[in-house]
Amino acid sequence: MIPVREDETFDVGSFTTWAAAEGLPEESPVVRQFANGRANLTYLLTYSDGKDLVLRRPPLGPVAEGSHDMSREYRVLSKLWKSFPKAPRALALCEDDSVIGSNFIVMERLPGIVVRETVPEVFGGGDDVTANRKLSQVVIDTLVELHDVSPAECGLDDLGHPDGFVERQVVGWARRWEAARDEPIPVADEVARWLKDRVPESPAPTIIHNDWRLDNMAVDPDDPGTCAAVYDWDMATRGDPLADLGTLMATWYDPGEAPSALNPMPTSVDGWMRRSEAIDRYAMGSGRDLSGISWYIVFGTWKLAVVLQQIYIRWLRGQTQDPRFEELGEGAKRLFQLAAERRQ
Repeated sequence: MIPVREDETFDVGSFTTWAAAEGLPEESPVVRQFANGRANLTYLLTYSDGKDLVLRRPPLGPVAEGSHDMSREYRVLSKLWKSFPKAPRALALCEDDSVIGSNFIVMERLPGIVVRETVPEVFGGGDDVTANRKLSQVVIDTLVELHDVSPAECGLDDLGHPDGFVERQVVGWARRWEAARDEPIPVADEVARWLKDRVPESPAPTIIHNDWRLDNMAVDPDDPGTCAAVYDWDMATRGDPLADLGTLMATWYDPGEAPSALNPMPTSVDGWMRRSEAIDRYAMGSGRDLSGISWYIVFGTWKLAVVLQQIYIRWLRGQTQDPRFEELGEGAKRLFQLAAERRQ
């Protein structure tokens, strides 16, 4: 948690006036910022009674079509918590940009420990084989749990358009790549063509997160095998559940593989499941046929490269000042190449 970055502040007074009208606390909160997000901006709002809420808004500058959709995230999180309590409950949506400069949502806070590049000391710092194993299992088991949710039971049976979902994803991400390109990268175009020519037949649709990864989860401080919360639902929809698994496997590096510049997991620590073990665990938990999973892994890897390029181009164009973004252009190139290497 950090003080709000200078170029990412908002008018707290204007927000408080709006919040009071929505039935939220009438006092001005203490505002701090979650430091590690690289896309949507997320803020912790703390009130005098100790209550915390969370505000999320899109990133600064132009955003890609269909991404950073606060209205979608509100719709999902105002209902999904009923069947999947690991999703925080959304409390209010603001679509009036004049309040803080963009649309945004306010939701309850579900705290926990977020695991990113390294295993935190509370779980042994990477030396506890049992804890490492649990962390690798919980991200798979929670995904199986999400994909088992009935959309009708939580009022999301009309979410999205699952027919043709995968083909639209490939076309849409190819369009985003073109919009974010700053120089020719032939291998990126080659993999895009490969994906379009081999779009698989999807299994029955489920609710999908569409950005599933370990650092979009929090685990219980007392048990790394228990998921406390799942965050970042702005791309959630109904669609092919294997797209979620492919996104996750794209950054599930076996020992000897070099991790990317974004969303790495500590997959090389002792006890962590290998990629094939993780795939088998999902197959056993879900009962789905994963014989075609390699296509989804290539797509997930290529899509992540586009995400890095989108963030990098915002930095290159001066639309954000965050110095972390300068390295992501090279990271995108490495991932485009890795996607090509993962084709089978």
